[in-house]
Amino acid sequence: MLTALALGFVLSTGTPPAQSRALAQIAHNARPPRKTHSITVPIPPASSAVALPTVEGPRDSSRPLVVVDAGHGGHDPGASNAQNGVREKDVTLAIARAIRAKLLATGRIRVALTRDDDRFLVLQERSGIARRLSADLFISIHADAAENLEAHGATVYTLSETASDREAARLAARENKADIINGINLGDQQSDVSSILIDLTQRETMTLSANFARLLQREAAPFVPFRSASHRFASLIVLKAPDTPSVLFETGYISNTQDAAFLESPAGRQRIANGVARAIEVYFARKATAP
Repeated sequence: MLTALALGFVLSTGTPPAQSRALAQIAHNARPPRKTHSITVPIPPASSAVALPTVEGPRDSSRPLVVVDAGHGGHDPGASNAQNGVREKDVTLAIARAIRAKLLATGRIRVALTRDDDRFLVLQERSGIARRLSADLFISIHADAAENLEAHGATVYTLSETASDREAARLAARENKADIINGINLGDQQSDVSSILIDLTQRETMTLSANFARLLQREAAPFVPFRSASHRFASLIVLKAPDTPSVLFETGYISNTQDAAFLESPAGRQRIANGVARAIEVYFARKATAP
């Protein structure tokens, strides 16, 4: 028994199989032809993931791993000093190398640098390296700049969707544009990434990040001049790894003559490395003894 429909036929369960196939073919042939259009879109080859850096230090994989990120690089020099031309990307790389040397000298910490030369990395690649290496701590090294040439001192930033003050919001706006060159977002960040979902894992990560930020200010204070409000919060893309405690360390104001001289000098870089290393050792010692 057959029931005719506008779009074809519905076959009852009593129809023989051969007859069903024949009727289905008739229904198919009776349909009016559809106009089809095709568009060919060339698909670019998949870009290869950024190569992971070498992990240096103890061979024991149970030892904590710290990834140190030298901010900016390549075509992006970052901030600079108008008087002497000192560039942020050069200063941060030299400081990152000094921190690595100091940590390796302890024999207790494994270290990797996101970049060990003058190369450009988008923000998500920087934190992505730390995640792919399963780092225990991520430190992004920067040098701030301001129109007020008297501004000086170091600041530590941790992640928050709400900036702690106008200056933190300004810094986030500047640093988050590091991926944008000539209007093209090289990070290809989706809109939903900028409003990151804070789940239980990230809440714990943010707590650990804030704990380390306070330690860094306390342990490095004898070596590095800090600002009075030295721990601030900002929505920084480079800190948004949900499972890696992360801080952005503004080691000073490169726009300030005294700070720039401190950051560029071997003695200044060594003092920064000493302070960072002390904070890292205390941080992991606390974690090892935590219940």
